[in-house]
Amino acid sequence: MRMDEIGYHHKHDASFFINRPNGAGDWLFLIVKSPAVFRIDGEEVRVKANSYVLYTPEYPEYYKADCDEYIDDWIHFGPNEEEENLIRELLPLNKPIFLSDISAVSKIVRNMCYEFYSAHIHRQKTVDLYFRILIYKVHELIEIWNPSNGFSESMYGDQLMWLRECIYRKPCREWNIDDMAKELALSRSRFQHLYSDTFGTTVKKDIITSRIEYACNMLKYSDRSIEEIAEICLYNNVSYFIRQFKKIKGVTPSIYRNNEK
Repeated sequence: MRMDEIGYHHKHDASFFINRPNGAGDWLFLIVKSPAVFRIDGEEVRVKANSYVLYTPEYPEYYKADCDEYIDDWIHFGPNEEEENLIRELLPLNKPIFLSDISAVSKIVRNMCYEFYSAHIHRQKTVDLYFRILIYKVHELIEIWNPSNGFSESMYGDQLMWLRECIYRKPCREWNIDDMAKELALSRSRFQHLYSDTFGTTVKKDIITSRIEYACNMLKYSDRSIEEIAEICLYNNVSYFIRQFKKIKGVTPSIYRNNEK
């Protein structure tokens, strides 16, 4: 693999943007650790923190900050034939994909960055091996977050995928399971059963997770109080919000904010 440039945990202010109408001329693996806006097929798409995109050399690149601080990891590279075949086999190209937890992937980029700029005699081989691990790890996360099964190709697959995307794009909406089932012309029980079979989790858990993830972004990128964040995320009881946050994240909102600042 030809490694051109690599960067780990680069920070920029709200004015940051990249616009390469003809692509970068090489491959770009990009992890966005803060909310961002991408232009995909001519349309602007808002992307949550903890997403990635893998650009091919000629694909137009346009992305910018969507909050006060923009943070990313990135790798500009040129794969050999075997590596390119592996990439095309395992990973979606030229569109942002939400991975939920990118900590393991980011650590691999950090190690690659350290090796690439070192004077180690085996640095190129080490970087190549890390790169393959990176591809496999991203593929694993995609499968965990967006598992593929036979149902996804069924008559309801696209509708359920779109509905799940909406839940995570609009976490503070008052989602009603009966209304969602009605939208798909299904009974409540049938809808919940199909949703669980498709994604390996319940719609209720996804709604909760989407709100906690949104709360995490506010804790990291805003100075809102925990009470305000709980209210925005549709929690009338702050104590219940704190308990649910700790159940999912393992720490209280206050500790999470202190650790991330």
